[in-house]
Amino acid sequence: MAVRWGFLGAGWIAQRAMAPAMHASSNGVLQSVASREAVRSRALEPISIHANYEDLLTDPAVDAVYICLANDQHAEWAIRSLEAGKHVLCEKPLALDAAQARLMAEAAHGADRLLVEAVWSRWHPRFRRLAELVQSGALGAIESIDAAFTFRGAIDGNYRNDPDRGGGALLDTGGYQVHSWVALTGGSARVSIDQATSTLAPSGVDLTTEVAAVLDGAIRATALSSFELDEHQLLCARGTNAAASMGTGPAFTAWRELTSLVVGQHEEVFAPVDAYQVMIEHVGGRIQGGDDWVVPLDESITVASLLDDVRAVATTR
Repeated sequence: MAVRWGFLGAGWIAQRAMAPAMHASSNGVLQSVASREAVRSRALEPISIHANYEDLLTDPAVDAVYICLANDQHAEWAIRSLEAGKHVLCEKPLALDAAQARLMAEAAHGADRLLVEAVWSRWHPRFRRLAELVQSGALGAIESIDAAFTFRGAIDGNYRNDPDRGGGALLDTGGYQVHSWVALTGGSARVSIDQATSTLAPSGVDLTTEVAAVLDGAIRATALSSFELDEHQLLCARGTNAAASMGTGPAFTAWRELTSLVVGQHEEVFAPVDAYQVMIEHVGGRIQGGDDWVVPLDESITVASLLDDVRAVATTR
């Protein structure tokens, strides 16, 4: 039997990616949507719509909830969904900070329900292959992990320009990069933030944040997040034997397109894939009792904590 999903929110990512991926999935059905506009809810082609979020959470036909709301609403509605007995797939960042993330984890444990952060890039076969190469020792001892995710974005009038709503480049694109640090080091790295610098918008959100860190006392790691620099995505791991870096296709947001991974002097090519669909199917499989891989909740909490650490030490320029 398919997992019956309810969407809280019908914004751009739900319209462009998640609803089509849900309709194409092998084990999920878009049962219901609740959003501020019924027209947008119907456009996702669910079986039913609800006028408000509360009604969706009390709908017995909904097994799991996907949360596609502004960052400051993630914790509240994830916890309410879990307490209503629903499994939860929550857009990134999981929460505004690690304290909220831990509260969400406690709610998931108390309800005996699954809580997963929707860092969809981690399900992409190319990313999984990079993690395999790093963790297997094929690249030798890892010396550095460098990442960047920048683009010029208009954020006026958007929650991304509001510090109280989880705005800023670090929470928007930095999470992808810090997740890569955690994933490539097996989820248990000791991380020391050496330096962090930010440029701020008049509202107080960071437009650009640059981070330098050390993982496990030996691996140099960098991350660059920005709303004001030209579009650029980078993920490269260098070891004593070889380096591996994302080649063809964006490092973090490759979607339904040919991609490649450059390993030493060779290039591995990956067929187009919809990583949103892969994510939905894996989370659905886990809900159905399978052993499908999902982003571990403790790794999401670690990422939230590291983002807290960056903000705590960041200086402005």
